Amino acid sequence: MIVLKIKYHTLILTGILVTLLFLSPLVIPVYWVILLSEILIMGLMAVSFNLLLGYAGLLSFGQGAFFGLGAYTAALMLQAGYENLFLIFLAGILVAMLAALIVGFFSVRLDEIFFAMITLAFGMMFFSIAHNWRDVTGGSDGLPVFNLPNLQLFGLDLTFYSPISMYYLIFTTVLIALFLLWLVVHSPFGLILKATRENKQRVSFVGGNVRKLRIVAFTISGAFTGLAGVLFCLFNNMATPEFMHWSFSTKPIIMAIIGGTGSFFGPLFGAGIFFVLEQIIIRYTENWMFFLGIILVPVVLFFPQGVFGTLQNRFFKQRSK
Repeated sequence: MIVLKIKYHTLILTGILVTLLFLSPLVIPVYWVILLSEILIMGLMAVSFNLLLGYAGLLSFGQGAFFGLGAYTAALMLQAGYENLFLIFLAGILVAMLAALIVGFFSVRLDEIFFAMITLAFGMMFFSIAHNWRDVTGGSDGLPVFNLPNLQLFGLDLTFYSPISMYYLIFTTVLIALFLLWLVVHSPFGLILKATRENKQRVSFVGGNVRKLRIVAFTISGAFTGLAGVLFCLFNNMATPEFMHWSFSTKPIIMAIIGGTGSFFGPLFGAGIFFVLEQIIIRYTENWMFFLGIILVPVVLFFPQGVFGTLQNRFFKQRSK
């Protein structure tokens, strides 16, 4: 009965959140619509990253590479004249997925700090290529996007030049992506992946191939991170090498920790908290990272399972009594 109640209340809370996100652009200023769009994109990246950290116990510093590959794929296709939105999404996902498969093949055999370091090394390799290959990537200037693809759906020709129309494209895409990721983590594969996080030796003893499980997880994470990169390219009208820098790869780590790595929606809430705090602090000082760090210290101390994860656990414990 407790499990049924938890599922029921989770469904209600999810429905309320989706409704609020759907209606928000109709009542909030355009500035906050733009900020909310960025939160959703980075939230998708954080949730994709958490498939590794929260469910497989792998800390990757190279997610920015797959994000950047998705963004550059979209930018190059748009500059080449491709206007099919679904084709651009598919290409960005496949390129990031292939790169993640290759990087994962060499990385997943390692654990803990060694895994983190090799993903960092691969990420900086991609950054160096993007930064130095000016003829293709534009170097440090990046690749600008001047024309956005249209979407012909049910006889309608939809454009995404206004912040609100772009928001609904991002909202719909992120919602579908999160649902697919939710299915992954709640599937038998997701359960076995959790088992490898707890004790990979026992999984091996009962016949599980830990390396293959990790490669699949790494590839799925890279694919959805690439999708987030495509969305950010369309949203920002630009693809730059900075997406692939290690400092950009730390953002989903911070967001996942703030929200809670043990909860599926934790990283998404962490992205919201991160960007809202940034916007509030930056109004008063340019040294926003310093004060953000001061705020995050008590958050980590008093919310050991992340803000969302801690509140969720307390709520469910009260409901179960």
